[in-house]
Amino acid sequence: MLGLKRRVRVETERMTLRLPEHADWRQWSELREVSSEFLIKWEPVWSTDHLTRRAFTNRVYWAQRAEAQGQALPMLLIRRGDQQLLGALTLDNIRRGPSQTGTFGYWIGAPYARLGYMREAILALTHHAFTRMDLSRLEAACLPENLPSRGVLEKCGFKYEGVAQSYLQINGRWRNHVLYANLRGDRRGRTGVG
Repeated sequence: MLGLKRRVRVETERMTLRLPEHADWRQWSELREVSSEFLIKWEPVWSTDHLTRRAFTNRVYWAQRAEAQGQALPMLLIRRGDQQLLGALTLDNIRRGPSQTGTFGYWIGAPYARLGYMREAILALTHHAFTRMDLSRLEAACLPENLPSRGVLEKCGFKYEGVAQSYLQINGRWRNHVLYANLRGDRRGRTGVG
């Protein structure tokens, strides 16, 4: 159709990464709810309306605006075989000009953790960011004790760069985070975590 921009989709071996749609609310809220104990220790405090349809509707509209303006790619991980929502991976804080940088944030539902889905998604979105979006640097941060998150970043070519003091409020407390980055054509070594 004339005037409609085609939304970004990234295909992996087992999944389609795409923007959230209004019809995703029930699967999203159920997966977040069943995974709450698994996720809460790694995330900012959830608002009281976090799982509501209204909050998800706002998330869908934000995702559409952010993608259209080139500021973020908030992607859901949808397993192609059964259309099951597995988690989300967002390329956010996209900065152009001399920086050409973006920041990854991600979560996976508890039933799908440690099955390689997030690794597959990060590798695919990293490739998309470097080849289709012409970004030069991708960043990610996680809590130092989140060894699965650190491990998946390193398996995807991200390298440890240091610690950011009081980087984010996680579960109600300001927490230090370890910083990782992946550079297009990066040749730096691994740290051995994960």
